Amino acid sequence: MTRAATADQSSRPTQPAVDPAGTTEIPEASVLLDLHRRMVRIRVFETEAGRLMESGLLPGFLHLYVGQEAVAAGAISTLRDSDQITSTHRGHGHAVAKGADFRQMFAELYGRVDGYCHGRGGSMHINDLSIGMLGANGIVGAGIPIAVGAAFAGAYRSDGSVAMAFFGDGASNIGSFHEAANLAAVLHLPVVFVCENNGYAEFTPQARHMLLTDVADRAAAYGMPSEICDGMDAVAVRAATLRAVDRARAGGGPTMVEAKTYRYYDHQGVKGLRIAYRTQEEIDAWKERDAIKLLESRATAAGAVPPEQFAAIWEQTRAETAAAVAFAEASPEPDPADIARGVYSE
Repeated sequence: MTRAATADQSSRPTQPAVDPAGTTEIPEASVLLDLHRRMVRIRVFETEAGRLMESGLLPGFLHLYVGQEAVAAGAISTLRDSDQITSTHRGHGHAVAKGADFRQMFAELYGRVDGYCHGRGGSMHINDLSIGMLGANGIVGAGIPIAVGAAFAGAYRSDGSVAMAFFGDGASNIGSFHEAANLAAVLHLPVVFVCENNGYAEFTPQARHMLLTDVADRAAAYGMPSEICDGMDAVAVRAATLRAVDRARAGGGPTMVEAKTYRYYDHQGVKGLRIAYRTQEEIDAWKERDAIKLLESRATAAGAVPPEQFAAIWEQTRAETAAAVAFAEASPEPDPADIARGVYSE
């Protein structure tokens, strides 16, 4: 589909004019619980990781996914275990939604040997090939062509698999996006491009780095269909990406899905760099449509899921997180003598 390319020259993003009342049809309880569990696991993991970073217990810095949980949960819930995804520097949410192990994730953040990369990759390079997580990536837009490569391999094998690439609004300005999108369209590859448009490329509002209101308009240049959804509504994200995944799996080629979302914290960490580029009023307005609260309130109001089931998920996830942190803290640090491990092929 195509839309008019009109530029919004205001310096700050506004609430998305997509399904503001949460009118998407409510799915069955099993789907709601699955979406809720994925979002809560992301929220609790990221909140604890941010706390540990701010307290100085974790080395380096983190790009937290808090606020955008509905996108990872909704999109990845449409995939099979054998399907593959690529991620971004803000990749914890995607890894968690795909089924990554909390213990190995926290161990990696601590720089310990039991981490996914044995303490050598850190926050921006977590991967788990066994679950189809091809890796987070510290280079903006670098995961997009990797997903196209995975889709090419799946098409070559004729195994019915789908690849999904996550990226932000700023990454759609990078050459790798355009090259990958063009190749995927020309070869009719089974890949879904998911743009998590949180309104900012690091600290720069969208209106200051592109003359488009909707990033999804870029798909038309490659003969690719696109869809925009409310990225604060996991049910809406799931519905949009499911159509794209079904199309890709049926041989229809790639689709671009743009989810209008928002990150609650700054570009990195919880306290951030204190750069005055957002107002508290803007942040509070987006938090009013918190994805987890939205799903809980709609599901309970409809009588689809009792509140105690949601409460149990929160409790279980907090316990899992505490155990994972304890595991990570008990994990040994890498031996300096092994510094060349993984550098050369054995």
